[in-house]
Amino acid sequence: MRQTVSNCGSLHKVCTLIVFLGFIHLLCILIYYVKTLDIKFATTRFQNIQATVQTGAEWTATSAPYREPDPPVTNRSALSSAVDNSGKLDVCPDESPLLVGPLRVEFSEPLSLDTVRANNPKLLEGGHYKPKDCIALQKVAIIIPFRHRDEHLKFWLHYLHPILQRQQLDYGVYIINQDGEQIFNRAKLMNIGYVEALKEYNYECFVFSDVDLIPMDDRNIYKCYDQPRHLSVSMDKFGYKLPYKQYFGGVSALSKNQYLKINGFPNNYWGWGGEDDDIYNRINYRRMLISRPDSEVGKCRMIRHSRDEKNDANPQRFNRIAHTRETMNRDGINSLVYQVLKVEKDKLYTKITVDVGKPT
Repeated sequence: MRQTVSNCGSLHKVCTLIVFLGFIHLLCILIYYVKTLDIKFATTRFQNIQATVQTGAEWTATSAPYREPDPPVTNRSALSSAVDNSGKLDVCPDESPLLVGPLRVEFSEPLSLDTVRANNPKLLEGGHYKPKDCIALQKVAIIIPFRHRDEHLKFWLHYLHPILQRQQLDYGVYIINQDGEQIFNRAKLMNIGYVEALKEYNYECFVFSDVDLIPMDDRNIYKCYDQPRHLSVSMDKFGYKLPYKQYFGGVSALSKNQYLKINGFPNNYWGWGGEDDDIYNRINYRRMLISRPDSEVGKCRMIRHSRDEKNDANPQRFNRIAHTRETMNRDGINSLVYQVLKVEKDKLYTKITVDVGKPT
């Protein structure tokens, strides 16, 4: 009897061991099976991704959300925004490291436009330039009232383009050419330049320059300031002195806001003289001040010439200046009427020929 009980106990232990070994075997099979599935899934996924990379847009089309393509850049303003917002360029410094200071300005040697073009390879069509290694602090339209001054224009372009580029400005040059042989209207041409320049680019600053004035120091920056800026402070014509405190002729700069605040320039000054004093009055009546560089930095040379035909002294100028306060709100950019006859795009400038009408 004891022998039988002992045999049964031994048999129970053997059965328990067999069951345990069977369980271990099944567990190993299950673990192996799961790992095999993971490897197959991973392998299949890798193959799919690899195939997608090789074929290109398949994965994007099936897995990424739909997105409209970016519109093409079709104008200089949009191009400027795209570059400025890229974050790849720093803003240009307040003082350009390219400036050289006092300059030698001579008018004795003849010039050709081909030579000036060759010396300015970085210009874009229409006389536009922007620095490539930094974002310009201002977008500046240079506006020149013009008629029959082709020789003077060559010297202006020869000297000013390198100066403006060293000043690291985003700028364009606009020659506003009065058509016909009617009496000249300088201030109206400057108003037209303001309007036409804004049709092309989002300029923030407007520099109005006579074609016969050349700065003698590139530290005289052709840009806008907190107050209207008079740039041709000390001209050789006046012995390098300011002729009188209210003088605002030659070269001046106004921001878009400053310009609109004075309603632009008067349109009714036909012939020579008076419009600069009217502009000064407008600035004064709007409680703005004139800012200027010092007399050394503000030196300019004038190309000597006789007064143009059809630009005789304006006999009404003194009477008009005396009534600026009454006329400025109705005579200016809000009353400007003209007709564009021709637009020429040269590498050195944009020339816009206009019909300014006749004196009333």
